[in-house]
Amino acid sequence: MPRKISTQSLAIAFVIALVVILTRGHHFASIDFLPSASYAAFLIAGYYLRSTIMFVVLLALCAGLDMAAVTWGGVSNFCVTPAYGFLLPAYGTMWLAGRWLEDNTTWAFSSLFKLTGVVVAASAIAELFSSGGFYFFGGRYPDPTFAEFVPRVVKYFPKQLEAIAFWVVVALIAHVVFGLAKRSVRENA
Repeated sequence: MPRKISTQSLAIAFVIALVVILTRGHHFASIDFLPSASYAAFLIAGYYLRSTIMFVVLLALCAGLDMAAVTWGGVSNFCVTPAYGFLLPAYGTMWLAGRWLEDNTTWAFSSLFKLTGVVVAASAIAELFSSGGFYFFGGRYPDPTFAEFVPRVVKYFPKQLEAIAFWVVVALIAHVVFGLAKRSVRENA
């Protein structure tokens, strides 16, 4: 029998979906001053939602946004290549990292080091899947070489990591604020 989805999980899923919709690339609903939340969304959803169905729903949302942007939004299809499928292992890496963090960390200050290490490692692996897949298998570069790929990663990965870190910190702050509010309500009840 399938597990019932809690109201809290639905609220988290809704917020994650809304943030992805508002920040995904240069789409019609994009808010330009916020970094893309896509990678971090998979990490955060892996931590809080865990259900494989939610992973698939988030994948479908991202693919649907991309398809809508290219089809109706006037966005270039430059990134839509046979390598688009490399987003699956990239997002899967982030999702699994979130699940691992949920199973292997506590909300103690000392866990921040573990969280940081996992976020950096998972982000690097996800970047290698997505950027490496696009560079080597996307057909946009005639003679891809590792010598040319490494400087690209060095150039673009810090910005990607910055965006992921931003949204992970936002999620941490939200978690602490909601946890304190919940504790306050229990104490005053």
